[in-house]
Amino acid sequence: MFSVGNINIKNAILLAPMEDVTDHSFRLICKKLGADMAYTEFVNSEGLVRSSERTHAKLKISDDERPVGIQIYGGGIESMVGGAKIAGEEKPELIDINAGCWVKDVVNCGAGSALLKDPPYLQKLVKEVVDAVSIPVTVKTRLGWDENNIQILEVAKRIEDAGAKVLTIHCRTRSMGNRGEVDWSWIPKVKNVVNIPVVLNGNVLSAYDVKKAFDETDADGIMIARGAIGNPWIFREAKELLNSGEILSKINAKERIRICLEHLYLSIKSKGERRAVIEHRKFYSGYLKGLHNASKIRSELMLKTELSTIEDILSKYLEELLSYSPALHNF
Repeated sequence: MFSVGNINIKNAILLAPMEDVTDHSFRLICKKLGADMAYTEFVNSEGLVRSSERTHAKLKISDDERPVGIQIYGGGIESMVGGAKIAGEEKPELIDINAGCWVKDVVNCGAGSALLKDPPYLQKLVKEVVDAVSIPVTVKTRLGWDENNIQILEVAKRIEDAGAKVLTIHCRTRSMGNRGEVDWSWIPKVKNVVNIPVVLNGNVLSAYDVKKAFDETDADGIMIARGAIGNPWIFREAKELLNSGEILSKINAKERIRICLEHLYLSIKSKGERRAVIEHRKFYSGYLKGLHNASKIRSELMLKTELSTIEDILSKYLEELLSYSPALHNF
């Protein structure tokens, strides 16, 4: 059971925090399509305490996307405490500490998975943040720094002792980044040494992966990252598979394009047309994946900066798809 604060969800399916991906518009789309909870992009605590306008903008959440968690990262206890207090002013359901990001720029600042190099310090950092805010604090981490330093059992106990309410584990080491095979077998091992909910993350790319992860690990929740980019209906499909044993609402070409445009409209509302259209380019590959002539259409869309042109291209493309073959309705 994913239990934190007032949230109690069996077989929770969560949208992971992803930089430049899980903004307000994408969180809303995933929420509409069945995500039980979404997390913000990870937010730099140093930027928050230094009053960076761009950093503060990442904190903005709305009631229609709740429950929502704000994830913060940093290597210094003082800035993490200050950042957590600022994040808490937005009244998220929880504040999540990033102790798992493998990206070099983050690690070189002593943040993210760099915290795994010193478990006692990580424990102190978590405790200081927990003591500083009234909102539940959770932690997302990895199995360890590398294959020779897998400390997740020790880290899990330290994080629980520090007062964190949930632990999410990306089942790779820092040195693996997003490459190589995940090792979900650590989830039940961690559950044996802590009493807080344990969430699985890593290589969950389809509804069938979600079911497999629950069945094999008895995790309290599954967190989806890359599997949701351009494929936000993964949450709906996973819930149908868990509840009925099959995926009932197969996504078709018309719905793919409708969701793609709805996502873009939401982004324009918060960011303005030009910026939203440009940033939306990263999602076309997923939204159009597997459709006839998709690569050609993606190439056209990547060059456009106006909404009306995007709408026109996708409208004509849908007409082409539906006339090309009735079977395309089932994509």
